[in-house]
Amino acid sequence: MKNRICCIFNFPSHYRTSIFELMDQELNCDFYFADSTNTNNLKKIDYSVLRNFKKELKYYKVFGNWNWMRGAVGLLRKPYKAYFLIGEPYCISTWFVLFIAKLLNKKTYLWSHGWYGKEGFLKTLFKKAFFNQADKIFLYGNYAKELMINEGFDDDKLVVIYNSLNYESQLNIRKTLKTTDIYNNYFKNDSPVLIYIGRIQKVKRLDLLIEAMKVLKDKNIETNLVVIGGNNDDKDFINLINNVGLKDNVWLHGPCYDERVIGEFLYNANVCVSPGNVGLTAMHSFAYGTPVITHNNFKNQMPEFEAIKPGVTGDFFKENDVHDLSLSISKFINVTNKERELLRTKAFEVIDLDYNPRNQIEILKKEIILS
Repeated sequence: MKNRICCIFNFPSHYRTSIFELMDQELNCDFYFADSTNTNNLKKIDYSVLRNFKKELKYYKVFGNWNWMRGAVGLLRKPYKAYFLIGEPYCISTWFVLFIAKLLNKKTYLWSHGWYGKEGFLKTLFKKAFFNQADKIFLYGNYAKELMINEGFDDDKLVVIYNSLNYESQLNIRKTLKTTDIYNNYFKNDSPVLIYIGRIQKVKRLDLLIEAMKVLKDKNIETNLVVIGGNNDDKDFINLINNVGLKDNVWLHGPCYDERVIGEFLYNANVCVSPGNVGLTAMHSFAYGTPVITHNNFKNQMPEFEAIKPGVTGDFFKENDVHDLSLSISKFINVTNKERELLRTKAFEVIDLDYNPRNQIEILKKEIILS
């Protein structure tokens, strides 16, 4: 056990199954997950796929955003050489693990969003105190790394690891995809198709997307929209669709967990639009060759936004600006077949080069040193 890594993660996220499996196989990791099942109703990993899953830790809400994983601190008594933790500064037990591990001369690694760029003075001090305790910090993107370097963090301490979905499965599906009549058959027209995949939440600002479609319609530019996901808290969304006269142009498909179906939807759409923040939606869309549009206020974005290159893999519009969003959409609904294929190729490259578990595991194997 002394040459093994103790992974203490706050939630066994199903979407991370592929990278967890590689860590299990190639990094000699033991896994401990907190059963924080109240976390946005996220799907859990099937523990049976991990040879070295050890146990669930009890997750407690303490007060406000503060929480505790019971049993995490006790793992310091085991002869692990290093501890790999989710870098959530509001987890009190993680503070204890970082501090005591340093006293015991054990290495600690954090996996985190890092900096967003909207931290005030007090939050900056708070987060610096937290992250400075770790030997190394693995980040989802270069944007956060640059912000942290500007805050005085050592470049060598910050490692960009990106994010990933089930790459191998999606790659196999990608190879089978082709253009189909799925949208012509449903909408009974050949208008360009916009797509959104994810939960329908107010924070995602899908109202802006409906309003942008109305702006385009008023210019005699017809578009269709398919939404893949359940409706969490945006009860006014359907009313808005009806009120602006777009009922026949919006397909509320609902949740879907069949990757082959999702692949066909994304592959055949013109562009994916996430008017609020964009996270794994971008990775899902790129995996099946579709560009992504989201807003340009990076302080309010998720890390995956930086995979979007304007005119190459998508576009940014002015945050909360319906007319600017309509202009961004216009760029992708009138492309030629040749231009669409180029967009598809560039989207694939993003996933194949950086946002895949094979790249992540190679980074981890290079950066985690147990000696």
